[in-house]
Amino acid sequence: MLHLQIITPEKIVFDDEVDQVSLPTATGQITILPHHVALVTSVKPGELIFKKHSKEELLAAGFGFAQVAADNVKVLVDLAAPEEELEERKIEEAKKAAEQALAQKHLLSEEEFATASANLQKALAQLKIKHRRRRI
Repeated sequence: MLHLQIITPEKIVFDDEVDQVSLPTATGQITILPHHVALVTSVKPGELIFKKHSKEELLAAGFGFAQVAADNVKVLVDLAAPEEELEERKIEEAKKAAEQALAQKHLLSEEEFATASANLQKALAQLKIKHRRRRI
């Protein structure tokens, strides 16, 4: 078993034992099992999946970092939300606003461009989770 903590600036989203956890990283999705080699990695927007007793839980993850030790994983992200907490209308609005901002990139500072790009990535990750659940 692994002790998994998922923490956002607002709250501790999850703090319990799991069998495994999969994280979206800059180099792709990684799966962590008990006795994993220690590492620190960045987390990018995508699907954060953990399994406990053959039951799979799926969260929309934002940007952050994960610290992995042999028997625990700490994930610090700016977004970690289960599908039922995601409001598709708000996500679509955020996506549209980010796309409109990026379309005006010649008017944006580097910081504004990076923020709009990050917002678009998070919106797309959340929509993927909303749409994935519909197919199941």
